[in-house]
Amino acid sequence: MKIFYTILILITMVSLSDIIRRVLPFKVALPVLQIIIGVLLAFPSFGLHIDFDPDLFLFLFIPPLLFADGLRMPFHEFLQSRWEIISLALLLVFATVVGLGFFIPTLMPDIPLAVGFALAAVLSPTDAVALSGIVGKGTLPKKLSKILEGEALLNDASALVSLKYAVAIIMGTIVFNNTGDYVKMGGNFILMAGGGILIGLVVTWFYVRLVIVLTRLQGDESTIQMIFLLLLPFLVYVVAEHLGGSGILAAVVAGMTVTYCNTMSNVSIKMRFQANSTWSILEYLLNGIVFLMLGLQIPGIIEYSVETISADNGINLFSMLSDILIVYGMLMLLRFIWLFAMKHIKKIIFWKKNIKWDYEFLTLKELVIMTFAGVRGAVTLAAALSIPLFISTSPIFISVPGRNYINFIAIGVIILSLIVAIIILPLLLRGFIVDDDEFEQETKIARAAMQQVALTSIQTLETRLINNNEVKLDPQHIEDIHNHVARGIRQSLGISNAETEYYDALELRFRLAAIRAERGELMRLKSTQKISEETANKLRYDLDLLETVLSGRERH
Repeated sequence: MKIFYTILILITMVSLSDIIRRVLPFKVALPVLQIIIGVLLAFPSFGLHIDFDPDLFLFLFIPPLLFADGLRMPFHEFLQSRWEIISLALLLVFATVVGLGFFIPTLMPDIPLAVGFALAAVLSPTDAVALSGIVGKGTLPKKLSKILEGEALLNDASALVSLKYAVAIIMGTIVFNNTGDYVKMGGNFILMAGGGILIGLVVTWFYVRLVIVLTRLQGDESTIQMIFLLLLPFLVYVVAEHLGGSGILAAVVAGMTVTYCNTMSNVSIKMRFQANSTWSILEYLLNGIVFLMLGLQIPGIIEYSVETISADNGINLFSMLSDILIVYGMLMLLRFIWLFAMKHIKKIIFWKKNIKWDYEFLTLKELVIMTFAGVRGAVTLAAALSIPLFISTSPIFISVPGRNYINFIAIGVIILSLIVAIIILPLLLRGFIVDDDEFEQETKIARAAMQQVALTSIQTLETRLINNNEVKLDPQHIEDIHNHVARGIRQSLGISNAETEYYDALELRFRLAAIRAERGELMRLKSTQKISEETANKLRYDLDLLETVLSGRERH
């Protein structure tokens, strides 16, 4: 019952957190408020304490959240910015692990080099969820948000792989004696990342085929399809981890593959509505619980870390807090230097002029925005707590040196990065005009093409009905109906009330034919990249909603 009560409390507090945020006289980002609520719940007077299992946390929360992010990341847009994203999600992570890893032992000499690398790996991944909670969706310019979202999708995998090797060095299971060991490590990383990507693609391909079969067999019965969709991120994660691949990359790739294969276009409208609503609720709850649990861990970690570190090394709290400020400052400095270098690297290595490189056109202000937008979140906490307590290869139990320091610094950097982002990003974004012209232009193009196709489909249906003698009106009256003035026609022609139902059904038939033709054209425009995934999804939602309403009229 204790587990049930705990889950009930967490869900209730997530639900209340947004209400609390709205009634507060001052603005506060929702993730920060949820962390504060978690800290308050963890006070001894309340007594809500949850044993944090990092492996269970990564399995329950990370796959569905990354899968949902992958669903929103259009594959062709990812490919357009693939080099920019890789430069942050892969190369910057490794640069951070190396640079910060060598810096930390100089800051605190009692910390071994391998532990410094572990802490640097823990602090490497950014959190797009926390960022969207701070600045809101649609606030950042699209060219920035696209890169930042892609970075957050992939850098978890590279950071956790780096952490895995750092922990292996700490535990003594890996010893680098020569260059061949480093080559072997690089090869293992490529196999792990490639395996995760391949498993995500293969498992999701079988899922797409299954959805098509279930749709043919069950029609509008979407319950089983919805269950399989909810299980998919967990399935690919487990399979990838079991086979030695990256479960995180597998979950991301699965979400992107579902979108790329237009899986939601092959299911019923009912299924699409259920999928959208279910994932919205699930994302909201999981995101909220993640930050609540982060807050729940803070008091215990800080208390234990302060006591043990101070007792072992004689370090006072002020010195520990200054370490957090220095590590965070170094983290942001490395990030800015990297972004600044990426802006000018095309000129340095003489790339061909026709190669697209978004960094080249970023202003200094935009580089600063991207620097402080790299906030840290729940994955950082989970990674820090996943470091073992003891060195398993030792004949006696020896504590991992510096583990409490890692936890304390990780918590401090998470909180500090959120606070700094809350203060600085709104100031930097003030007066920053987010360009919506692209979306508006795409919408106009799509609507014009859809209207033309709808008119053609109505005319085709009109001709077929007349040729087959399926209607009681002449062509002029049919044209009046599909121009949505059927009621006025009936009055002017003296149509009896007994015929009203017949003409309503005929008008409805024209409307539904037009909507389905518009949807087909919309998907064609998306597949040929005439419009973006975001534009297509918004317009398709409107069409689905209208068809649902009209289909309800048809049944009645």
